[in-house]
Amino acid sequence: MFTHIAQGYDGFDHLASMGNDFLWRPRALWDLDRFRAGAPVERALDLGCGTGDLAVLVQRHFPKASVIAIDFTRAMLDRMRQRHARSRELRRISLGRATGLRLPFADGSFDLVTNAFVLRNFADLPRALAEMRRVLRPGGTALTLEITEPTSPAFRQLFHAYFDRVVPWMGAAAGSAGPYRYLPESLKALPPRDALVSSMEGAGFSRVEPHLQSMGIVTTFLAGVGTRTGTGTQAVNSPLGKG
Repeated sequence: MFTHIAQGYDGFDHLASMGNDFLWRPRALWDLDRFRAGAPVERALDLGCGTGDLAVLVQRHFPKASVIAIDFTRAMLDRMRQRHARSRELRRISLGRATGLRLPFADGSFDLVTNAFVLRNFADLPRALAEMRRVLRPGGTALTLEITEPTSPAFRQLFHAYFDRVVPWMGAAAGSAGPYRYLPESLKALPPRDALVSSMEGAGFSRVEPHLQSMGIVTTFLAGVGTRTGTGTQAVNSPLGKG
């Protein structure tokens, strides 16, 4: 399915989101800066990188970091190379094919793990969250950007009228009816915002914060990994040292 939509993926997303996807990723990184409170990023992993928009932004945002971008669909990686061929950032990003359910990295390999609109695609979400936690170093952070339910009941009705009906119709018009019918269905499989926060805490993250964008259409989930102290586990990324 993702191979089928790889070539037209970028343009369709920009159109379907009415251009808001150009804002969501940078805003997520701004929230990340406040969450990490200036902690350095030396190694970063973008999980399910797709056509590379977030990975390129992460490399630009942390120019001294070593960034690895992975996806399980070869066509998406090929499209990323085409899309960002003239980007200086792409030349500094290592690309690889892998699954988020079994990451080919040692424990504690990264300061930052990012992903955008990926969680709802995992067949085993707890395992994916556990893998993200496993490869993060003490003091590391996971950034997850995901489509979520709007907070306003009235706006929620408008959102679903568009997301559940108009977006699949647009996909059919573009010759990709099946994949874009899958999009609203995948949202139904994702736990609600509060439940997803609890799932991240259950995966071993010591501090989890949801940051809503566009009235809750998308949420940036930021999750920190605690450090060991003499008295137990201490939450990190907080100026007061409190979770």
